[in-house]
Amino acid sequence: MTDSTYTVDWLVAGAGAAGMTGAVVAHHFAADVLVVEKEPVYGGTTAKSGGVAWIPGNHRQPVAGVNDSTEEGFTYLKHLVGDSVAEPRLRAYAERAAEMLEFMMAHSHVHYSALPEYMDYYEHLPGYKPGGRSMDNAPFNLRRLGEEAQHIRIGHYDDLLLPFNITIDEGRRLQEMNLGTYWTGFKLLLRYLLDVPARLRRQRDNRVTLGPALVARLRASMLDRDIPLWRNAALPELLVEEGRVVGAVVTRDGEQKTIHARRGVLIATGGFAQNAAMRERYQQAPIGSDWSAAAPGATGDGIRAGEKIGAALDFMGSAWWSPCYRIPDGRVLALIAGKSNPGSIMVTGLGRRFANEAQPYEDLVKAQYASHAAGEPSIPCYLVFDATYRSKYAVGHIKPGKIEADAKLAPDNFSSGLLTRADTLEELAIKLGMEPQTLKDTVTRFNEHARIGEDPEFQRGASEHDRYYADHKVTPNPSLAPLET
Repeated sequence: MTDSTYTVDWLVAGAGAAGMTGAVVAHHFAADVLVVEKEPVYGGTTAKSGGVAWIPGNHRQPVAGVNDSTEEGFTYLKHLVGDSVAEPRLRAYAERAAEMLEFMMAHSHVHYSALPEYMDYYEHLPGYKPGGRSMDNAPFNLRRLGEEAQHIRIGHYDDLLLPFNITIDEGRRLQEMNLGTYWTGFKLLLRYLLDVPARLRRQRDNRVTLGPALVARLRASMLDRDIPLWRNAALPELLVEEGRVVGAVVTRDGEQKTIHARRGVLIATGGFAQNAAMRERYQQAPIGSDWSAAAPGATGDGIRAGEKIGAALDFMGSAWWSPCYRIPDGRVLALIAGKSNPGSIMVTGLGRRFANEAQPYEDLVKAQYASHAAGEPSIPCYLVFDATYRSKYAVGHIKPGKIEADAKLAPDNFSSGLLTRADTLEELAIKLGMEPQTLKDTVTRFNEHARIGEDPEFQRGASEHDRYYADHKVTPNPSLAPLET
């Protein structure tokens, strides 16, 4: 071994959830492991996600009163994806995911709890469960990471919307807006304020949740095992001898290193959301990297390295689709919950609805592309809401108006085009470049049915998923209310 040549058993490229899990498991089975991460921070897109794992028939479900099996999970998956994925691969996931979770909870800091009210997205499919398969990360205190805490990616807009971080379950309780909401909020705020040293230093919340909690727990597990992590270390090339991958070339802080891997290389570098050329090559137009909420390092390095040595590629036109929006400082954030609240609709550039706004985020974007391909200018689209909505609900990272009125918002929220305000629909349409009568007709038609809790055009609010993220004080349908104020 020299300053430029290293030998390990197991080389992992990418320090997101997949890569760090692979590192911990390999080390458990006595491998000498090295993890390389091209960004200056670790966590990847995992740290920008909810960190939720979908695991049927797992050992944590009975604690939450959920009855499930891996066979039911397989049935659901099979009906969901059809023949697009080989049955043995689907069955392997359904049958081994629960085993993986139990192993990781026994041999690392990873800790999940079942969410009994977080349903599968497609209730019409065989094998569906009304809750319990989606798993929520336990919070984690960053102080347990020591100096490594300063290198974790913190990717959510929680710090813009709230001073403290929240779990999936806490978010659900805060959204319900009842006595439990205020009690939950009080406890979270009190805990945050009582962390006096951090507050005096104006530090972020040391209690991380969601994807950052999963990342922190995996990093803590690596530290326990003394698994080295190289940051600023990209993998541009795999080494092959006699048809077998035997290592990789790694560029660390601008210097080239040769890593020999006796037992294998795990490519866990994520996708190519931030590579405009690859997106234009593989995905449907209009596409680009400027509207992606993925980590900046998701430029397809691992995919391209594998492609160079003849690796098979599949599903390159697919993505983890979600509606996104850009805030004035340049960050792109995913819009998950706000699209389901009553008193709002999404419209195209012509002022017409194109889909059920409350449906799963992936399906919503697919519907957006289908509408655009059919000739309707749906990319970008506009979330239109009334004053009641603005007062009651958060809009992405923007606090409800009753907490932070428009007059208190930074002016660049409006000058950037993120928000557009008008006193009438006609005035709003003109500001957005739409035909006023078209937008007015769209809202009138929507309102007529929303008053009685129906959406005959797109069936919004008809599924448990649609209603989960909505306002349960609104009747008869928590996802539907007219736009009137």
